[in-house]
Amino acid sequence: MRLFKPRFRKQIARIEVSGAIAGATRKYVLDALKTVEEKKFPALLLRIDSPGGTVGDSQEIYSALKRLRNKTKIIASFGNISASGGVYIGMGAEHIVANPGTITGSIGVILRGNNLERLLDRVGVSFKVIKSGPYKDILSFDRELTEPEQQILQQLIDTSYNQFVQTVAEGRRLSVDAVRSFADGRIFTGEQALELGVVDRLGTEEDARRWAAELVGLDPEKTQLHNIEERKKGWLSRFLPGRSQSRSQNKGLLGGLNWLEFEMETNGLPLWMFRP
Repeated sequence: MRLFKPRFRKQIARIEVSGAIAGATRKYVLDALKTVEEKKFPALLLRIDSPGGTVGDSQEIYSALKRLRNKTKIIASFGNISASGGVYIGMGAEHIVANPGTITGSIGVILRGNNLERLLDRVGVSFKVIKSGPYKDILSFDRELTEPEQQILQQLIDTSYNQFVQTVAEGRRLSVDAVRSFADGRIFTGEQALELGVVDRLGTEEDARRWAAELVGLDPEKTQLHNIEERKKGWLSRFLPGRSQSRSQNKGLLGGLNWLEFEMETNGLPLWMFRP
């Protein structure tokens, strides 16, 4: 019989999801959730500050959160923005707290492709395509979509959208019709989200921490957060101690480059993402 609880049983784990959700985010979150399970944290505070991202990665994070809920209380805290895929992964939490001015919603699916046909004609560039079927080069950037192609893509989007709506309805204990009434791509504030039933309470991340502590019988005044951060990769970070500082100073530039990389990688993919 143990007289004292292990250290991690007296703390609340914290995982932060920030920026666009893609493969790297999925890997970090899934690894972090394994750590939460292995160390037997009684509760998890999931901080979300994301406009959303790729469909498959969001679904895998959501599924892992649902599995963990059988062992750990999960509270989500919506930050500046938790939209589209950010909302979706938030459905993996039992309870959700949002700031009154949090930008959330944008429940829906978007797929974008680039049509450079006129530009290519101007510079005299054309492509010869040999394909096994009529739709193998769907969303090709050197021509317009055909009507059958538009129908195929719309069916794909509709299926993905229905999955999203069903998950929100299940996660928030709402009817599908109720979710469809506001799941038309619109964004709304945390205050509006509370009225719609998308979140449980208005408050800060600190409010979410205190609530999590109360739910698992810990003292809200004393219970600390244990941040589970992404593991540093590569040998370079071990020899350049000032690297994190310079990265912070160049955050704007790197953020722009990362966003451009995300745009290129996801071109032509269905996204659960707020894209103004």
